[in-house]
Amino acid sequence: MDNTLHTPKDMTQKLVFVEDKELLIEESIYKEDPQWKQMLGRVARNKGSVIGFFMIILISGLAIFGPMISGYEYDQQITGHESMAPRIPLLENLGIFDGSETLKTSTGELVVNKYETLAGGEDVYHWFGTDVLGRDLFTRTWMGTRISLYIALVAVIVDVLIGMTYGMVSGYYGGVVDNVMQRTLEIINGIPSLVVVTLLIIILKPGLLSITLAIAITGWIGMSRIARASMLKLKGSEYVLAARTMGANDLQIMFKEVLPNIFSQLLIMSMFSIPSAIFTEAFLAFVGIGIPVPMASLGSLISENFKSLTTHFYMIVPPVLVLGILMLSFNLLADGLRDALDPTLKEV
Repeated sequence: MDNTLHTPKDMTQKLVFVEDKELLIEESIYKEDPQWKQMLGRVARNKGSVIGFFMIILISGLAIFGPMISGYEYDQQITGHESMAPRIPLLENLGIFDGSETLKTSTGELVVNKYETLAGGEDVYHWFGTDVLGRDLFTRTWMGTRISLYIALVAVIVDVLIGMTYGMVSGYYGGVVDNVMQRTLEIINGIPSLVVVTLLIIILKPGLLSITLAIAITGWIGMSRIARASMLKLKGSEYVLAARTMGANDLQIMFKEVLPNIFSQLLIMSMFSIPSAIFTEAFLAFVGIGIPVPMASLGSLISENFKSLTTHFYMIVPPVLVLGILMLSFNLLADGLRDALDPTLKEV
């Protein structure tokens, strides 16, 4: 048996070793990435949200710069350029998108290339083709995309400014205030959006203003319900009671104490409302009560070119693809944000 006693020097070395180990543990804890970096990491690991984000950036860039690089105005009607098939530089050398199209006649199918019969046609390019009035579809498609992105921005602003505030006030005060506000909400929700838009068009005129007002009147209802439910859940929390004890007023409690804890849910709800708002505008334009001509939106382009689906199908393809990809991209991005921000889905 070893009866050798440890010297104070040995004890000091052990204590230093233990302290260093504790310091290393503490440093590893404090060096943990901030919450926003962890959130971005979770979003980046979701391939769908990354694809959706970059598609939104790409479509937004084309909507901004596309009409500038085409060389045509969105309402420019060029005589002799009616119903021309897509023609794209470089790709035409591969035998695709060279301006030729197959037409069905009584004697069979006939391959036609209107660029060859056009004076100076070798220097004319319409990347998406032209419509029956000779307007460049590339320019009109990206001008229509601007309208859809504007509607998306309006939907987010309406959700945040009206829906979030209305729901938080209703849930915070409760009682008679909550009862009156919710009954008012049910009355507004009982009026179909199509009826609201029709009445606005009768009072005003078809255009962006009437569609914007229609979204502002009815588009915030879903957000307000989420905000109210979250407020009812959190207004009795200990940190809210502590803030009230410290002298915080109602506005401080709602927007400084409660809002940061429910903002992620409201952001997710707002992102999911964007595709619905875009589709609403496209539907209204498709049935003829949206953007007036010659201004274009994706819905109005689909409505105009639907008549030529059987003869010139390429006219309807670009707006349909852009509309579908845009709505899908917002849904993918919203899904990734939900996985990253929802506390019930956070990694342990």
